[in-house]
Amino acid sequence: MTTETKPAAVWQPRTYQQLINGAWAPATTGQTFERKSPADGQLVETIAWGDAEDARRAIDAARAAFDGGAWSNAPAGQRAAVLRKIAARMREEQQPLGELLSREVGKPVRMAVAEVAQSAWVFDYFAGLALDMKGESITNFAPDAVGLTMHEPVGVVGIITPWNFPISLVSWKLAPALAAGCTVVIKPSEFTAGICFELARIAAEAGAPDGVVNVVTGPGPVVGAELAASVKVDKVAFTGSTAVGRSIMQAASGNIKKVSLELGGKSPNIVFPDADMDQALRGALYGIYMNTGQVCQAGTRLFVHEAVKDEFLARLQEMTKTTKVGDPNEPGVTMGPLINEAQLTKVLKYMEIGREEGAAMVCGGGRLTGPTYDRGLYVQPTIFDGVRSDMKIAQDEIFGPVLSVLTFTDTDEVLRMANDTIYGLASAVWTSDLNTAFKVSKGLQAGTVWVNAFHSTSIVFMPYGGYKQSGIGREMGHEGLHEYLETKAVQIKLS
Repeated sequence: MTTETKPAAVWQPRTYQQLINGAWAPATTGQTFERKSPADGQLVETIAWGDAEDARRAIDAARAAFDGGAWSNAPAGQRAAVLRKIAARMREEQQPLGELLSREVGKPVRMAVAEVAQSAWVFDYFAGLALDMKGESITNFAPDAVGLTMHEPVGVVGIITPWNFPISLVSWKLAPALAAGCTVVIKPSEFTAGICFELARIAAEAGAPDGVVNVVTGPGPVVGAELAASVKVDKVAFTGSTAVGRSIMQAASGNIKKVSLELGGKSPNIVFPDADMDQALRGALYGIYMNTGQVCQAGTRLFVHEAVKDEFLARLQEMTKTTKVGDPNEPGVTMGPLINEAQLTKVLKYMEIGREEGAAMVCGGGRLTGPTYDRGLYVQPTIFDGVRSDMKIAQDEIFGPVLSVLTFTDTDEVLRMANDTIYGLASAVWTSDLNTAFKVSKGLQAGTVWVNAFHSTSIVFMPYGGYKQSGIGREMGHEGLHEYLETKAVQIKLS
């Protein structure tokens, strides 16, 4: 699939209010939050800055909408039609939506437009699954009884999402929730709220009844905590850090609500000597530098077999040096700025930590300066060699373009090193040997394993989620839909 990108016009800052029960309204606090572009510091948008009271109003609206049955009891065909209309409208508006997303996040415009286009497919996919929800019948266990399993919407869903893929990660939750018949309250990151408000607008225009899709912005420890703790919310779907995921689990225990969590990662990317080196090099580059390394599943730990390590690293350094970093609107740019000052400070600190730990910084290692970069939050794509598994740069999720390179000698050794982490989100192995591919795939403790690819093989809609402290539950696929359903067993005694 190709997406068209056009030169961006002069940006006009936008203003967004909360969306509650089908109406736009200011926050009860009367406060606002200004989002400025990480690329050049210009104002992107001003959003309403709500609090727990706004969250409660949105929850009440979602609760009334669900209990009223206009959506939860709607025929599957009606829900599917709305999801397809959402997808169609997203495609119609993908260029302006992508430009907004690019300004919020700082990713190149063509990548932002592609994210919108891919998210539209998510709604089409779950429109299909809405028409395919079915249970089982059990007729041969007892001669005078029949058993049925039924699937019903879980209820009100609180959706809490981060800023790195702001429309994808909302869509992965909103689409299955709507397909199942749930109502939702979305709490997006304040850094990327505009694209979420636009998606909610599209959902309303596509036919989602009032109160079905609500959006509230404000501090995570206030608005997000209210969603997690409220007894009127039946499920929370969260993507973000492992630390915040723990707090959500604790808050959700009050009414034992369902929880799905997609959390941190420290993904291993493993290169064997029989791999196609050109493909593996491109995969390693894309795996770490896509979205400026601000990706939960980023291939931040590169394991290269000792037989090819020196040659591979030398070529990777040269490729890294040609990476074009700059304004997301500039043609040819493949890496934009970091999301905000706090993230910039964090990434620079880890670059310093890597040097202090004794790793060899062979590429990058600092902030980019000069006329092209001084107004934005740009860092150099960075590679550390000689990294040990016990180093902080090999264990902590940095969430930036910082690659740790480790060397291995055999399959058993690399599996031990790859699994030596609290995380288990994604992983990859590069080899031409089918036996090696299967052995490593079975041995890796991760929710996703790519073979001879990283981030995607173009097989879409497979379940996505993590082992260990990378999360609970799955998104996408049939498993992703069932996260928003309850299963009921009905036993009928025949007379």
